[in-house]
Amino acid sequence: MPQITRENVHVPADVMPEFRETYIDNYMAATRGTGRLMLFACDQKVEHLNKDFYGEGIDISDGDPEHLFQIADQGVIGVMAAQRGLVAQYAPDYPTINYLVKMNSKTNLVKTAQQDPYSPQLTDLGAVLDMRDAGVNIVGIGYTIYLGSEFEAQMMSEAGELIAEAHANGLIVVLWIYPRGAAVKEEKEASLIAGAAGVAVCLGSDFVKVNPPTATEEQTSAELLAIASRAAGRTGLVCAGGSKKDAKEFLTDLYDQIHVGGADGNATGRNIHMRSLDEAVRLTKAISAITLADYDPEEAFDVYEGKENFVISDGE
Repeated sequence: MPQITRENVHVPADVMPEFRETYIDNYMAATRGTGRLMLFACDQKVEHLNKDFYGEGIDISDGDPEHLFQIADQGVIGVMAAQRGLVAQYAPDYPTINYLVKMNSKTNLVKTAQQDPYSPQLTDLGAVLDMRDAGVNIVGIGYTIYLGSEFEAQMMSEAGELIAEAHANGLIVVLWIYPRGAAVKEEKEASLIAGAAGVAVCLGSDFVKVNPPTATEEQTSAELLAIASRAAGRTGLVCAGGSKKDAKEFLTDLYDQIHVGGADGNATGRNIHMRSLDEAVRLTKAISAITLADYDPEEAFDVYEGKENFVISDGE
């Protein structure tokens, strides 16, 4: 089982001395003392509107936003990522969840063929810090960059400023970086994914969420992901979970991303929250068993099926 101590946490130079211990607290909480991130992505209610929360193949419970918080509360995760307003509405009832506030979002109504993507910043960091100071358990922030969009310069500038401010106040940062726009022909081409990882470390983020690269005849997706993991340097790389798939297939892919591709965790949304509460909770435990405790896919699938329980205590 991977485990780190507080002394093992790499603290970036832009973390101010008075917030160094806060940053270490937040990093240890987000990674459950392992250095790996299990991010429960709950930002799709803006990104994908309601189509990911109601319809064929989606459990009826997913139509209520509280379903997300119930999963995070009862399951095993590192952080729950969601927009500031969603966190503000439900955090008082779920105070023990580690929250990561998504600072920008856009809907999927305007297609790339109509306009290159731009995800506007929805709030400033001051509002997030005020919530933290009021007692909300906020450990970090997140931001999406569409690399290759004609608006990439604005998004990179906003992200860079937010990272510096967040670190200065002891928060960790996760960047979502997706190559997308008229200039991008293959969004999941391996060299582009590696390029996105390199941008993340240059901007100073602690983790970067990317799409797994498309496999070729010569190399698997996980093998190509290893190139991106190296390019990310000291920024931990995690893969997006994507659309809902068979649980065993998902768990096998995740294992390969970590143990072949060098990923430092996962960032999963739809594969979890589209399921009933009981099934979703079991899947968070199975995902965390691989991410946080190095279970193999078969052992993790036993956790998913309820044949074995999985709990983890935070490392110190």
